[in-house]
Amino acid sequence: MNLNTIANQTVALAGIAQATELVHQLASTGVSDDLATEASIASVLKIDSDSVIDIYGNLSKLALGIDQLDQHLSTLRMPNSPQVRYAIALIFLADQLPGRPDLLKTIQIGLIKAQTQCDHFGLMHDYVLANLADTYRNTISTLQPRVLVNGNDTYLSNPQTVNKIRALLLAGIRSAYLWRQCGGSRWKLLFYGKSIKSEVKSLSRQAR
Repeated sequence: MNLNTIANQTVALAGIAQATELVHQLASTGVSDDLATEASIASVLKIDSDSVIDIYGNLSKLALGIDQLDQHLSTLRMPNSPQVRYAIALIFLADQLPGRPDLLKTIQIGLIKAQTQCDHFGLMHDYVLANLADTYRNTISTLQPRVLVNGNDTYLSNPQTVNKIRALLLAGIRSAYLWRQCGGSRWKLLFYGKSIKSEVKSLSRQAR
């Protein structure tokens, strides 16, 4: 399977956009889109897949991320939003992982444990989310810059909400790492912006 395509890079970017939007929803309101949340968290556990889209289930489950990516790319200047700040931080952090085999190993161990838990309790069980949150906290949170999530203190002080946010940040890292595997890089966002925008429009039509 040829990963290095604009189509695959755009799907991975939509995965990042979806995860960061869900983090923002949880931090601001305490709730998030159920279908999109399950798809994003499931993507963390999808290690082997026949296609990049299959990592998220299908395009309809990535519709929120595609819409968010479309909004971000349609803005003439970089939007000053929490979602974009989270996305930039996640991409920067994911770029550091190839040089940290110790963290990759710890993440792998955490995901294997989460897969076993998922088989017994279900994807969205508290045990699964807590394990994914701990995996994020013990690996990605040790890198700089740390992702600082802003929102309502009422929700950010709720342990279950915090676990779900960290699990979604791990999903964002998974998508950012996938974007890198598909040939994505920060300069490509500058020089291939028009092609990516065109692909987003195509994905948006297919996701309906």
